[in-house]
Amino acid sequence: QVQLVESGGGLVQAGGSLRLSCAASESTFSTYPMGWFRQAPGKEREFVAAISWIGGYRYYADSVKGRFTVSRDNAKNTVYLQMNSLKPEDTAVYYCNRALIVGVEGVPALNYWGPGTQVTVSL
Repeated sequence: QVQLVESGGGLVQAGGSLRLSCAASESTFSTYPMGWFRQAPGKEREFVAAISWIGGYRYYADSVKGRFTVSRDNAKNTVYLQMNSLKPEDTAVYYCNRALIVGVEGVPALNYWGPGTQVTVSL
């Protein structure tokens, strides 16, 4: 099964930026849409952003639209999430997964997850 490893999280002040990366272990990565999801303490995991397999279409949750940008480098089997103007409510563990695009959102296509990367935004 494909392995997904997220990285790039950390502690940042409100208004700051972080760039997350997700590396996939197999070359078929490039043939699937990919998504970012996050889970805050005590909350359900939620959709953040998704990108089509060739990068032509991008989808965002309303809460991050205009602040986050999803991109991918299929040659490196990697998907990125550039996060700007971070807010304390963005604090969560961030995960990537293959995505099924349903309407204007992504849902996880794999029934397992990588370790995630913690993002903490302080006031």
